[in-house]
Amino acid sequence: MRPRKTENRDLPPGMYRRKRTRANGKVWEALYYRDITGKDIFLGNDLVKAKLKWAELEAKATPAELTIMKGIFDEYEKHIIPKKAARTQKDNIYELKQLRAAFDTAPIDAITPAMIAQYRDTRSAKTRANREIALLSHVFNTAREWGLTTRDNPCLGVRKNKEKPRDYYANETVWKAVYSEASEELKDAMDLAYLTGQRPADVLSMRKDDVEGIYLLVSQGKTGKRLRIVLEVDGVNNSLGTLLERIKRRTSAHLSPFFILSATGKRLSWEMLRNRWQDAREAARLKAISEKQPDLANRIAQFQFRDIRPKAASEINDLADASVLLGHSKEGITERVYRRVGAIAKPSK
Repeated sequence: MRPRKTENRDLPPGMYRRKRTRANGKVWEALYYRDITGKDIFLGNDLVKAKLKWAELEAKATPAELTIMKGIFDEYEKHIIPKKAARTQKDNIYELKQLRAAFDTAPIDAITPAMIAQYRDTRSAKTRANREIALLSHVFNTAREWGLTTRDNPCLGVRKNKEKPRDYYANETVWKAVYSEASEELKDAMDLAYLTGQRPADVLSMRKDDVEGIYLLVSQGKTGKRLRIVLEVDGVNNSLGTLLERIKRRTSAHLSPFFILSATGKRLSWEMLRNRWQDAREAARLKAISEKQPDLANRIAQFQFRDIRPKAASEINDLADASVLLGHSKEGITERVYRRVGAIAKPSK
């Protein structure tokens, strides 16, 4: 028997690849099955679906590696995760690492709701466990769509850990303490995050060409939600419009189209922003300690850049306006998770 080509050795017997180089230089690849008569049957270019078709043609069961969670996780990581937003991809890869440690060797049809509940109870990171179970649920649903199982999703009906939303609120004293120690680019980022109410990743991705007329166009990376944030009223710049003009003047010597730039004109990454944030926060904390203000120092130490978004939501009087700015479809999310100050009330007399 002639040995199989190296490029086909990972495929089941009778399955092979065809490759063609197109005129534009891209390589086209597809999978085929050659039956006992020598007839070639097109299986598509998705390996998972091709193996399932191969199994039907061979009248065999689903390939063994696709009955074990490791193989299913591999296919999910290869085909599904890359289609998600960048931050979601990063989170999913971490979550999948945790799930693999517990379920990699388990047959998909052997996993029960009791096993999911046990996983939930043994995870020390309770909130993270909820996210991991949600991902596992999607993996199961995807496996069902691929025809890898006909069993009910074992994650359904499993109780999640109770989550308490973060309730830290950065008051004006804390804000000024950190702001006074911040570099110019960090001040720009803080102001832009506060006035737009957007997530850190969206703030760092804002560009000068996102300004269209009297609007700053925002496309949220996590949700895909699109916003137009007003920059002027009756021909006069509002606070955000004034800020963007200030940033443009400060960065006018640089060619980068982004708003948040380092002193050398380089676009700030999340790691660069985080390092500048930690430096400014620590300097502010030490200053508070030197001034014998331990309570303030403790509050400063708890302040995270992500707390700027709920600070913005908390300081907008109208809940509906806050919800629109944050890109929420329901005001309840804004009120429950992001509004971190109490409602203004009048005394009884």
